Amino acid sequence: MAENSGQDSGLPTDFEGQQAPLQLGPVIKFGAVIIGLVVLFVGLSILKSVYTDLLWFDALDFRGVYTKILLTRIVLFVIGAVVVVVPLSVSVYFAHRLSTGPVTVPLPPQTVEILRKLVVWAAVAAVVLLSIVFGWILGSQWEIFLRSINSVSFEQLDPVYGKDLSFYVFTLPAYDFLQGWLLGATVVILIASLALYFVNYSLRGVSFTLTTGIKVHVSIIGAVLMFMLAAGHWLDRWELVLSDQGAVFGAAYVDLHARKPALLILTIIASASGVLILINAYLRGLRLLVGGVALWIAMAILLSAAWPAAMQQFTVNPNEFVKEAQYIARNIEFTRSGFGIEIEDIEEVFYPAEASLTQELIDQNPQTINNIRLWDYRPLSDVYKQIQLIRPYYDFKDADVDRYTVNGEYRQVLLSAREVAPEKLDPVDQTWVNMRLSYTHGIGLAMSPATQFTPEGRPEFYAKDIPGDGRIPVGLDSPGVEPDIVVDNPRIYYGENTAEYVIANTNTREVDYNTSEGELFRSHYDGAGGVGLSSFIRKAAYAWEFADINILISGEITSDSLLMYNRQIQERISKVAPFLILDNDPYIVAADDKLFWMQDAYTTSDRFPYSDPVDDETFNYMRNSVKITVDAYDGTLRFYTWETSDPLVQTYAGMFPDLFVPKELMPASLREHVRYPQDLFAIQAQKFIKYHMRDSQNFYNNEDLWAFANEKFGQTETLQVVDPYYVIMKLPGEDREEFVQLIPYTPNQRQNLVGWLAARSDGENYGKLVAFNFPKDRQIDGPEQVEARIDNDSDISAWFTLRCTEGSTCIRGNLLVIPVGASILYAEPVYIQAEGIKFPELKRVILATGDKVVMEDSLQTALTSLITVRGTADAQTPSNGESGAAPAPPGGTTSVDAEIGNLGDALEGLKENLVTLEEALESLIKLAGGE
Repeated sequence: MAENSGQDSGLPTDFEGQQAPLQLGPVIKFGAVIIGLVVLFVGLSILKSVYTDLLWFDALDFRGVYTKILLTRIVLFVIGAVVVVVPLSVSVYFAHRLSTGPVTVPLPPQTVEILRKLVVWAAVAAVVLLSIVFGWILGSQWEIFLRSINSVSFEQLDPVYGKDLSFYVFTLPAYDFLQGWLLGATVVILIASLALYFVNYSLRGVSFTLTTGIKVHVSIIGAVLMFMLAAGHWLDRWELVLSDQGAVFGAAYVDLHARKPALLILTIIASASGVLILINAYLRGLRLLVGGVALWIAMAILLSAAWPAAMQQFTVNPNEFVKEAQYIARNIEFTRSGFGIEIEDIEEVFYPAEASLTQELIDQNPQTINNIRLWDYRPLSDVYKQIQLIRPYYDFKDADVDRYTVNGEYRQVLLSAREVAPEKLDPVDQTWVNMRLSYTHGIGLAMSPATQFTPEGRPEFYAKDIPGDGRIPVGLDSPGVEPDIVVDNPRIYYGENTAEYVIANTNTREVDYNTSEGELFRSHYDGAGGVGLSSFIRKAAYAWEFADINILISGEITSDSLLMYNRQIQERISKVAPFLILDNDPYIVAADDKLFWMQDAYTTSDRFPYSDPVDDETFNYMRNSVKITVDAYDGTLRFYTWETSDPLVQTYAGMFPDLFVPKELMPASLREHVRYPQDLFAIQAQKFIKYHMRDSQNFYNNEDLWAFANEKFGQTETLQVVDPYYVIMKLPGEDREEFVQLIPYTPNQRQNLVGWLAARSDGENYGKLVAFNFPKDRQIDGPEQVEARIDNDSDISAWFTLRCTEGSTCIRGNLLVIPVGASILYAEPVYIQAEGIKFPELKRVILATGDKVVMEDSLQTALTSLITVRGTADAQTPSNGESGAAPAPPGGTTSVDAEIGNLGDALEGLKENLVTLEEALESLIKLAGGE
């Protein structure tokens, strides 16, 4: 009957007369050769990268750093691959064995055998590939494990579990990763096994049958999966100190009274489910397996979502502050600790913020007045690019703020490095020789005092141009006056714009500078920066690395040639220390006859308990624990540990003992230019907006919430937030001026000032924060209100209307709020820029106090006008019935001299108005004639 049925179906039962099946032997051999070549290429590529990186780190004397990272990655890769390959191989083996059997598909036996071999080889390939992937993933987390092994105690316990904070910062991340990694591996093993069951049963042409062996196999994997989930629930209990579900960041009322016990219960349920699944493997049916999983899912929904939501709604919300008060206090304490704004870190002082400015205050604070920053870095950078590039193949990125002692005076300056930019050459000149061998470096810098400018509106210079001898003098440019610093070697091979590799010490001499006779001077590099191309193997490796055959075949390259790459300073630093976060603003320093880059670096963590994370950032702990210097000539890196009490930097120092050096070893000439970093201060200032409130009730009610002040900047009327800025000022109670970074605050949704936050940068006071608290019983104008007063001044408004016409635009610089003694001085520069070219000229200076606004063509004139006007007003309105004499203007001039000066200013203004009127009449006549 069966035989007749088979004949009637028309299916072939005799394969002798059919075409022989495809012989896959040659195809398999060819495929194996291709795979072997791919593996060989990948292996050689990895070896090439390791070899070139080893040469690069060795050239920097950081071989130990690289080998430590490399060996850790290799060990973790091997461990990860072995941990995955063993259970995966065993699981795949049993899946294949338990799913093989008689074949009912009408295919030739040879074809069936070939398909079986293909399945086996595919399974083997999958096992190998998945093991490599999981090994690679584990190896990529080398930092987590090294930090855990070398962790240093914070010597501070968390109030919930009583564990040292280092457990959450260093140890728990390793546990979390391992749990997630093992859970992922278990899921992959389960999927791979089920996939192999499906393929084998499909090839056999039979329906799937759940045999005892298969049930035991799947049950074991399912049980391991549940145990991994149970471990995750247990770890999640500790993660509650990083919860963001309550009124504040960190473990809150619902976290500790609902989620914490819920996670403990889920840990027990998941473990019990795993045990039930194992028991079910030896019982008939799947009731225990399905029941255990279903119980876990149902309880996870109930305990993780419903219970906390109900407690929040019915217990916490009606009495939120009462329930959350102690957790709010913890959040305040730990957030201030996480960002270095603890009570002991910030000195709070009362600042009277007087509305008027007197001659006596000016005389008592000369360096503060002489260092008011009128040049903003953005317009000044444009000016530098117009008049200080000297050659078309140079460029300035931006101007940085620093301070130098010039002619015995402590002066705030802006400076920018003149870096090479061969990409600006004409395309026809962008040959390989020019781009890689000839135009290799920039030279020198431009430096200007922050306050001074010429009558034409251009900056004065402390350093400029490229002298004919290639040496850059820094200081006053006056006959017979020796410069304070002479940079004998101002060449910049490493900087912010040096993105491409170059080769020095070749047969092609490098473009350097023009001599005093106008001839182009070419030079050879005599430093130690770069990797030597002393052998064919090195040339071949780098030719492959950069996909540039010229490195291998060029006759210009000699055995003494040096290959310089990773020259961009932040890229260079991150290559050596990828675990450090870098400040966005490295700055150039002239010291010890050379140029150096100063780079601030931060240690950060996103695992600091109870600390509120930075908006749009991934960390809630931050310290400026490392200062890095980069030699602009040879690229030498020095990592100085600055905040030695930071457990993170201590941990990194334990990981890489040869990387860091004590800050005491930094040369004094460089220490003078260390400054409090901008990014850290901006983040601390952002946190201080709310976390200056130490009382939990006030914090909860936002009773004293602050905000950053706003100002007008540029050519538009749009307001922007005031950025932190550097000033040289005398802090209350101090006897000399110092370099300070400031940020003003206003009350939330109001414009008047309520205080400042200041960060000190000089000497032993470096890193100290000072909070200026203003009087609360009177109005103190904020920047936005002063901007409105400037706009409302009829004389200033008329000037803007006349000058900012078609063909030119006015640019309003930063409005700086500067403490002078017990008073406040507001200063804003005004630039004029012609259309079509970025060449702003500083034309006016606006000064204001709490009661006056003036605009003049220089700082000193504006101060004279400000004091004179105020003094005259006071004389006309005596206080307490007594006549008041106007204080003498700056420089000791008399009131008559001041009036004469004012008359001269008025005549000058009248002259300008007459010229404008004449131009308007000429335009009107032309217009009338045209009609």
